[in-house]
Amino acid sequence: MPNLFFRLRQICWLLPVLAGTAVQAAPFAYVPNEKSGSVSVIDTATDQVVRQIAAGQRPRGIAADPGGKQLFVTDAASSALLLIDNVAGAPARKVTLGKSPEGVSASLDGSHVAVAVEENNSVALLDGHTGILLADIKVQGRNPEHAVFSPDGRWLLVSAEEAEQVDVIDVAQRRQVASIAVGLRPRGIGFSPDSGRAYVACEMVNAVYVIDMRQRKAIATIPAGKNANGIAVHPSGKQVYVSNGIDGTVMVIDTASNQVTATIAVGKRPWNMAITPDGAKLYVANGRSNSVSVIDTASARKVADIAVGELPWGVVIR
Repeated sequence: MPNLFFRLRQICWLLPVLAGTAVQAAPFAYVPNEKSGSVSVIDTATDQVVRQIAAGQRPRGIAADPGGKQLFVTDAASSALLLIDNVAGAPARKVTLGKSPEGVSASLDGSHVAVAVEENNSVALLDGHTGILLADIKVQGRNPEHAVFSPDGRWLLVSAEEAEQVDVIDVAQRRQVASIAVGLRPRGIGFSPDSGRAYVACEMVNAVYVIDMRQRKAIATIPAGKNANGIAVHPSGKQVYVSNGIDGTVMVIDTASNQVTATIAVGKRPWNMAITPDGAKLYVANGRSNSVSVIDTASARKVADIAVGELPWGVVIR
């Protein structure tokens, strides 16, 4: 009995320690591979691929709920959004959308999911918990690629391949309420943590536009590399990262001065990116290298290249 009592005390003492370890475990990066029909799962603690998830025939955009239990992946081949059970590692549901769905994002609170549907010239707004389609919202830009929530959940900014503006959707009203002029072919979008500013990469003018969301206008233009594409914002709001598709680089922008402070070589055709919640590492999908480059943000240097599937489109981290 004394030995049993001692063992029970040891287990009770270890439980909170183990629980704390689980809570502090490094997040995972999820990478949709458009040509492989899969999602590669990367453990950000080791920067190793730990599993592959089947994800339709042509997965492109990806988002996740706040807990990472469910992934939302657009499948261009079936014109649908796949709701993937991340525990089971398999699609649990398919929501049929219009033709050629692309970028997908989830609100920070997990209440909504938005999908840019290219050939519909619209954004599909879904309930983030049930996957039920709530609205199909028409936008002015043709061939919309990204629809990104502001951190406060009030707005969606929408970029389109055939546009010189980003369209503003009021989430509560479920309609477009404004357009903001930027450069030709806006692509990646990122918000400051307070939702006050947005950063838009414009591919055909090789620049990042800084938008004041209160004024609803661009207040600065920052020269970037050739075919500026993806955007990621550091959790501190002090740095913005832009990928340059032709140059094979990622640039670091200081948000206080709107100046480029570093240029980092990555793989071929870097596209969409994501940053860890602590801001320590940036993960860059290299479409033509079939890899993900890992950038240490403190030193602004590449520390790893991780082989994934064919034609990786982007990254989400949970």
